[in-house]
Amino acid sequence: METLFLETVMGKRMVSDILEQPDAYFIMQEVNEILNSERKKRINFYNDITEQEKVEFINGEIIVHSPVKMQHNEASLFLAQLFNVYARKYKLGFVGIEKIMITLTRNDYEPDVCFFKSEKSKQFKKDQTLFPAPDLVVEVVSPSTEHRDRGLKFKDYAAHQIEEYWIIDSENKTVEQYHLVGKEYFLVQKSSNGVIESFVIEGFKIPVVAIFDESENIKATQSL
Repeated sequence: METLFLETVMGKRMVSDILEQPDAYFIMQEVNEILNSERKKRINFYNDITEQEKVEFINGEIIVHSPVKMQHNEASLFLAQLFNVYARKYKLGFVGIEKIMITLTRNDYEPDVCFFKSEKSKQFKKDQTLFPAPDLVVEVVSPSTEHRDRGLKFKDYAAHQIEEYWIIDSENKTVEQYHLVGKEYFLVQKSSNGVIESFVIEGFKIPVVAIFDESENIKATQSL
């Protein structure tokens, strides 16, 4: 939490430092030109992407993801199945997995798992390909994505008021649960055992091991 506090303070200082410069207007003009160029590149990105690719648009760059390990895929799938069974049973909303592209102010992401409450999801169309900020996001980290999942995405998801964020380490079989309080995420728990209960998906509670173990996943699914 100290790191998040320092980053917030540093961000405010950067703005203050720019405003103290006599050429502040020219600095902001250059920033606007860069952002306008990004917007044009982003439109081309939307036109060029296909369903076969897992890609994201991050700070003006197109990020193409490499294939994932089996343990990564299993964790995503096991959790998405549990979310989906529960959400459909109680008509709570829509669960997306991997290829659901969420469009935030500047960036476009394809989270491993995400959940939209029914207030949002009832507006979705069957042929929709771009989606607003979810209410809950899950990222399963890998060596190539962990720095973004814990860094840029962490900040961006919080900035866009995504209420709950889970970071899953499929290799070490741990889950970190973050809850948005005000404008910052606070760590609720980091665990490889015990129970995890969602803030967003009302009443959803599962053993952590059900995310990683097939037999435990089946038991958890039946109990839902």
